[in-house]
Amino acid sequence: MTDADPRELENIGIDLAREAGQLARERRSAGVSIAATKSALADIVTDADREVEALIRSRLRELRPADGFLGEESDADPGRSGITWVVDPIDGTVNYAYGIPFYAVSIAAVQGTSDPQTWTALAGAVYVPSLDEMFHAARGSGAWLGDRRLYVEADVSAAGALLATGFGYDPATHAGDLGRVARVMPIARDIRRMGAASIDLCSVAAGRVDGYFERGLKPWDHAAAALIVTEAGGRFALLPADDTGRVLVIAAVPGVFDRLSTLAQP
Repeated sequence: MTDADPRELENIGIDLAREAGQLARERRSAGVSIAATKSALADIVTDADREVEALIRSRLRELRPADGFLGEESDADPGRSGITWVVDPIDGTVNYAYGIPFYAVSIAAVQGTSDPQTWTALAGAVYVPSLDEMFHAARGSGAWLGDRRLYVEADVSAAGALLATGFGYDPATHAGDLGRVARVMPIARDIRRMGAASIDLCSVAAGRVDGYFERGLKPWDHAAAALIVTEAGGRFALLPADDTGRVLVIAAVPGVFDRLSTLAQP
């Protein structure tokens, strides 16, 4: 296993996320072509997803050829170094395809296996091209939005927590997702549904929402942003899967986390 400096990995992630985000923005301006569906008819992949991931993978092969790779759009490679790059080339593909400007490039470097329950996240970058916002973190060095250090609040006001969530694309899961929203509403000021998990998680770190919950995320959806949340002082957890096999992701400020975790589970 090769030792790696988390700050060095963070800088690589930042550079690649910015370059990839620029490509995604250019392809969106030129027009989006739908390439295929993923898990459900509403869950799409664009040609740009594949092109952006190919760019990131090519750059990593040049910079760190011994590292592994786990991406949304291409085959996994375990590598030889013990470091794996976990990549979502365009998180929020449906937003991207519809011209809604909330999508992101998410890049994380983790140590260990490709299982998020066992890996140690070392560095992460989440870039939102439409806003030119770069969220980033290195393990033990804090979370940042550009050059501004991020800190979460300890708790929320008596008005309640502003919460974010998402819904799966499979119609069979919608009733359960809506039931989850109903259960958490007693502690909520309001609910936001922005359509990109990495942005929702980074919004917890940035204090834009107080908590986030969703079932069914993939490792590349949260790999980078989970580290950004915890380095900002927030809490993050992967809770047990339901009967459909979907793990529950919870992230929140410390004063909300336990209540949200309890209410969001059946």
